[in-house]
Amino acid sequence: MPDFSILGSLAPYHIISYGTLLGTEFFQSFIGGIVAYKALPRAQFSSLQQAIFPIYFSLQTALPVVLALTYPGSHQTLGTSSIPSGLSGVLSENNRVSVLLPLTTIFATSLANLLLVGPATTRVMRERKHQGKSFPTKFSTKTQVLTSLRMSRDEGRQEELR
Repeated sequence: MPDFSILGSLAPYHIISYGTLLGTEFFQSFIGGIVAYKALPRAQFSSLQQAIFPIYFSLQTALPVVLALTYPGSHQTLGTSSIPSGLSGVLSENNRVSVLLPLTTIFATSLANLLLVGPATTRVMRERKHQGKSFPTKFSTKTQVLTSLRMSRDEGRQEELR
């Protein structure tokens, strides 16, 4: 008969939370974002990012809290003191730099992205989109701009010669 006693400890939930945090950050940073940028036109890529980022930053903000609450601690071994599990273990003197500092940094930066940076970026993107509609440009690529400048320069020279 299988032993389900591990489900009563915090360790499996801690590992699942850590794996979820690491996996979502890796996928969004190195796979999903890059593939979407290369495969989608700019407008669709922008719409996709506007829909994904609030969810992504919410996960990044919530999972460090879950990691702190499910911290498994350590049991006493020869000559060392045990560290309690959960939030009290994270706040323990021995874990302030190695556990509390990274979790706090992840939480704070993710919260700033969720509440400040993300909305500000979205606002600027919308303003630029409206500016593009208000002031349409005749040229869409650098090559076209350079070609047009050369043509107008050549036309000016031709008029001078006449």
